[in-house]
Amino acid sequence: MPENARRDSLNNLMARVALREQAAFATLYDVTSAKLFGVCLRVLKDRTEAEDVLQDIYVRIWLNADRYQVSGYSPITWLVAIARNLCIDRLRMRRPTAAPMDEAADVEDETATPEQSAVLQGEAGRLYKCLEKLDPERASAVKAAYMEGYSYQDLAARLNQPLNTVRTWLRRGLISLRECLSS
Repeated sequence: MPENARRDSLNNLMARVALREQAAFATLYDVTSAKLFGVCLRVLKDRTEAEDVLQDIYVRIWLNADRYQVSGYSPITWLVAIARNLCIDRLRMRRPTAAPMDEAADVEDETATPEQSAVLQGEAGRLYKCLEKLDPERASAVKAAYMEGYSYQDLAARLNQPLNTVRTWLRRGLISLRECLSS
């Protein structure tokens, strides 16, 4: 089937799925599932997990088909983006597994010596003094991002600020900290 005809066919299916047509959804699944499964398998490298995510992808498609807008791009681009994003979300949710006892025996004790502790406390004190020199809202953003592990998006939502504003605050805050610590 020529590319334009395939795109038109997928656009038609997406429009019908947006209207909650189950037959169109089944056809969309038949036509696209192999490709989306391949994307999942490449990203996750685990067949069972890829199958689970594939199911989540089609739930997301069913629930959000009305958000798809016909553009110059093929609908498969939108579908692959959904697949890729859900796979990345799944990768982020993975927790590191505990090391077997044999491997744990080889782990060195990372406890700082008294001398190292004193040096680290001094450096931490300098860092906190430099943080106090920043605007309180920006210092809070730097602490949340780099000490508490907030993502830029979570931080933007938490501070009720645009994402790019938060990124700028963090970049400028880090520059100020570097200058303060180097003096």
